Amino acid sequence: MKPLSPPDRDDVLIAGAGLLGGLVLWAVGLHTQGDDRPLPDAWVLVPLALMAGLELLRRTAPQTALALGTCALVADQFTRGSLATVVMFTDLVYAAVVYGSPSAARRIPVSTGLITVGVTIGFYAWFHKPEALLLGVVTGLISFVPATTGVLVRNHREAAESARLRAEQTALLAEMDRSQAVVAERARMARELHDMVANHLSAIAIHSTAALSLDDPATTRQALSVIRENSVDGLAEMRRLIGLLRDTSSRDEPTAAPTLAGLDALLAQARTNGSDSGLGFTLDDRRAEDGPLPAPVELAAYRIVQESLTNALKHAAPGTVEVVLTRLDGLLTVRVTSPYGDRPGPRAPGSGAGLIGMRERTELLGGSFAAGPEPAPYGTKIWQVRAQLPAEEGKFST
Repeated sequence: MKPLSPPDRDDVLIAGAGLLGGLVLWAVGLHTQGDDRPLPDAWVLVPLALMAGLELLRRTAPQTALALGTCALVADQFTRGSLATVVMFTDLVYAAVVYGSPSAARRIPVSTGLITVGVTIGFYAWFHKPEALLLGVVTGLISFVPATTGVLVRNHREAAESARLRAEQTALLAEMDRSQAVVAERARMARELHDMVANHLSAIAIHSTAALSLDDPATTRQALSVIRENSVDGLAEMRRLIGLLRDTSSRDEPTAAPTLAGLDALLAQARTNGSDSGLGFTLDDRRAEDGPLPAPVELAAYRIVQESLTNALKHAAPGTVEVVLTRLDGLLTVRVTSPYGDRPGPRAPGSGAGLIGMRERTELLGGSFAAGPEPAPYGTKIWQVRAQLPAEEGKFST
C-alpha cells in the first residue's frame, strides 16, 4: 500500500480552524439540534474531532476522508450537533471532487444530487408538510452544492492546465522549427561558401604546387598569373557572399545569383585553370526553348556544374571534360563527365564536401542525383555526375 504523504500546510490550518471553531461553539452552547438527542452534550466533540482529523486527508486521500466524514456526520446527528462539523463535511465533499480521481469527480455530484432528491421526497412523504422541503434544501447545501462547486473548480483547473501544456508544446515546436531553420540555413551557407571559393582555391593549390615543383621561370610566371586571377575572383565571390549575409532586406533571392547563361564564362575559367593538366572542357547545351527555368533550379544547376568542374581539375586524368544539359518531360538533366584514372602532376586534396553539397541541392528541389565511375569505350572509365532537377515552377520543393 502506498504510504500517505504529509498533509498540506493549508489542510492543517483548515483542520485547526475547524476544530477551534467547534470548541468555541460548544463552549458558548450553540448547537444545531435540541436537547432530545440520545447522546449527552459532550459527545458532540467526538464527531467534531474526527471531522477535523479527516481534514488533514482532504488532498492526500480525499475519497477515504469523505467516506469516514459521512460516518462522522451521521454520528453527529445523535448528538446536539455542531455547525463546525457540518461545515467541515461540506469541505470534504468539495475536496473529494477537486482532488479525487476523475471517476469520483463524475460520480460524487450525481450521487449527492440523487441523495438530495431522495431526502426531499422522503421527508415530505413522512411529514406531509411543506416545511419538510427545507430538510431537502439543507441536504443539498451540505452535499450537492459543494460537489457542483468542486466540479466547476476542477474543470477550470484542468482547462488551465491544458492551456499551459498547449503553450509549452507550442513553444517547444517553435523552438524545434527555429533550430531546424538554423541548421538548414547553416547548411545552405556552407554549400554557398564551398561552391563559391572551392574552384578558385583548388586552382591556386594546383598551380602553386606546380610552381614549386618545376624549376622553370616561364611556368612559374604562368602559374603565378593563374594564382593571382583566382585569388582576385575568389575574393570577389567572398565579398558577394558577405554582402548577402549582411543584407537585411526582404528579398528572397540575391539579384546577382549565377545562372546557366554564365556557363561559357565558367568553362573558360576552367580551361585557364586546367591548362597545365591536359584537360579540355566542352559544353553541349541540348535544351529546347521551353521558357525560363525557375531561379532555384538555375542556381542549383550552375553550382552543380561549377563543383563538377572543380572536382575534375583536382582529380581527373588528362582528357576532355564534357558538360551536357538537356530538358525533357519537365526535367532538367545536368551531366558532367570527366576522364577517370591516375593523373600526372600535382593534385589538390578533397574532402567529399562537394558531392554532399551537390546531392543536398538536388534533393532540396525534389530531384535525383548520382555520381561515380562509369565504363567508357575502349576499356576506359569516366567519372560521371548526373542530376535531374524539376524544370517547371511549382514542381519542386524549397
